[in-house]
Amino acid sequence: MSYIRLPSTTIISKPTPSTFPNNSKNSWWTQIFDPGGQFITRWNHMFLITCLNALFVDPLYFLVPEIARKKYCMRSDYGFAAIITVWRSLIDVISFIHIFIKFRTAYVAPNSRVFGRGDLVMDPRKIALRYLRTTFAVDLAAALPLPQLFIWFVMPAVQSPTAAHANHSISLVIIIQYIPRLFVIFPLNQRITKTTGVIAKTAWAGAAYYIMLYMLASHVIGASWYLLAIERQYSCWKEECSKEENVTHPCNRVYFDCDHVDEPGRDAWLKDTKVLSNCSAETSPINFTFGMYAPAFTEGVTSAPFFEKYFFCFWFGLKSLSSYGQNLETSTSVGETLFGCTVCLGGLVIFCLLIGNMQTYLQSTTARLEEWRVKRRDTEEWMRHRQLPPDLQDKIRRFVQYKWLATRGVDEEDILRALPLDLRRQIQRHLCLALVRRVPFFSQMDDDQLLDVICEHLVQSLSTKGQHLVREGDPVNEMTFVIRGQLESSTTNGGRSGFFNSITLKPGDFCGEELLTWALTPESNVNLPSSTRTVKALNEVEAFALRAEDLRFVAKQFKRLHSKKLQHAFRYYSHQWRTWGSCLIQAAWRKHKRKKLAEELARQEGLLDQYYNDENDDGESDQNAQHLGATILASRFAANTRKGLSHKEGVVASGPSMPKLFKPDEPDFS
Repeated sequence: MSYIRLPSTTIISKPTPSTFPNNSKNSWWTQIFDPGGQFITRWNHMFLITCLNALFVDPLYFLVPEIARKKYCMRSDYGFAAIITVWRSLIDVISFIHIFIKFRTAYVAPNSRVFGRGDLVMDPRKIALRYLRTTFAVDLAAALPLPQLFIWFVMPAVQSPTAAHANHSISLVIIIQYIPRLFVIFPLNQRITKTTGVIAKTAWAGAAYYIMLYMLASHVIGASWYLLAIERQYSCWKEECSKEENVTHPCNRVYFDCDHVDEPGRDAWLKDTKVLSNCSAETSPINFTFGMYAPAFTEGVTSAPFFEKYFFCFWFGLKSLSSYGQNLETSTSVGETLFGCTVCLGGLVIFCLLIGNMQTYLQSTTARLEEWRVKRRDTEEWMRHRQLPPDLQDKIRRFVQYKWLATRGVDEEDILRALPLDLRRQIQRHLCLALVRRVPFFSQMDDDQLLDVICEHLVQSLSTKGQHLVREGDPVNEMTFVIRGQLESSTTNGGRSGFFNSITLKPGDFCGEELLTWALTPESNVNLPSSTRTVKALNEVEAFALRAEDLRFVAKQFKRLHSKKLQHAFRYYSHQWRTWGSCLIQAAWRKHKRKKLAEELARQEGLLDQYYNDENDDGESDQNAQHLGATILASRFAANTRKGLSHKEGVVASGPSMPKLFKPDEPDFS
């Protein structure tokens, strides 16, 4: 272990490859795996599928024996057995790999689970000793290739083995090994649930998983029923063979093995014996009942091709489990009766497990919908109880319906509130940053940190058609940025008679800028500013909103921007400033027109004075005589004009003064 000495007296350990065995430079067989890591989680899921395959493959050995109908003997399908052996061998290889991985998987020290997850034990020796003391024996018993050894090595070494003897041995081995395989899959299921929370990530996958388990149980029941049917047929042959008294051609049990069809005397025995006719499930003259195994012989299942045989057995197992064994007609045989009881009890337990888990998974898919239906029903009852007007009830229904379509009953704020701050920022940035940049006012900002702060405090706002976001004169409690839909923003300038201004806010526009001015004012009090406009939704609107307190916090970040560009952008995209600017330009234009009219009148009065001067200087001139009439008319026009102007000014002066449109408050961006 090496150390790094800091300037102070503190000494900290420097990580070395031996400290972290999972170093990427090490070989995979020397690594120590984290039990909650991604590799172990994926491996557990893969090994769970392998275990299910193992539980499916082992009962297929029960379908290896078959009865040759024409030769009246029992044999084994070694071609099918070879396919099963290869399949089973691959599963066993994966099982041994799983054992090796468990030798290299750390575990949580029991004495460290006081708080949090606990400390991992990374010592390979301690891991191996703990594994050997706990589940190693079960894993090893489940992974041993016992059926392959018995079929291909043990049984050929036995002197004069019969098909019945081989089938009994293999069946016994498979049944014994099936128990540790079940003990492997249940703890594995619990580990996956403990690590990831659920077996399947989706509800439909969980329902399919339990349906697959139910079908697997049906497969096991069907294969076991087929094996017991073969055993029932052989028991009848053996029993009748012992009863037969034929001195000329005595019965021999080896005659029922297809490997001994060429035995001397077998053909002669077949001609005289009654064993085969007495043990026929279709026309048996004796009181030997096949019970629930009779369909295997009446339908020719024991001598059918593999797929016909398999699907009939699977159908029998599925039917028996679904009906809890009520369709089974058993004989007085103890083994057959016990098998019927096992099917009945197993079907009851497995069917209840299937229905319970499927109901849980499928209800989770409609839980939100059912919750929304309950809330909607409660809303309807409340509206009827309060006797709300029909038009108001329709507005409430439209809003509830639109909110459900937009959110599907998911409370985003509740989900985000449960996450760490860093994750919340990343999620809000992913959801809102592109939409925020669509707002022209925010697109002028180059500070990504400031945009992150804005995204962090944005909340979703939904509005339906006809809903008022704010009315003129009401306090403004949030600043709204339109994402989808259209809003109508109108003002009467504080109730001014004859004044009305209306604009349409489209995606990218915003309203409630009075709140920004209020937040940027250093001496702003707790009283919210009054709205100068009425904002109404023209259709379904989806927007983001900055609430008053959040905007005050964001406004403090604005103070870092000593930029005139942002101030001009705020004025340009603020509809309040646009309205004031248009009214100011209109007033300036009218003032200019009045000034031009006054100048024209002054010029006309100057021309009239010239006429008066010409009349006094040369009144007797012949040239001015012809202008005398025009001069008189001009003097009368000027007199009437001055009289009309003086009268109009008197009326305006005596009337009430019209209120002006006040200039919006200037936000303090400095």
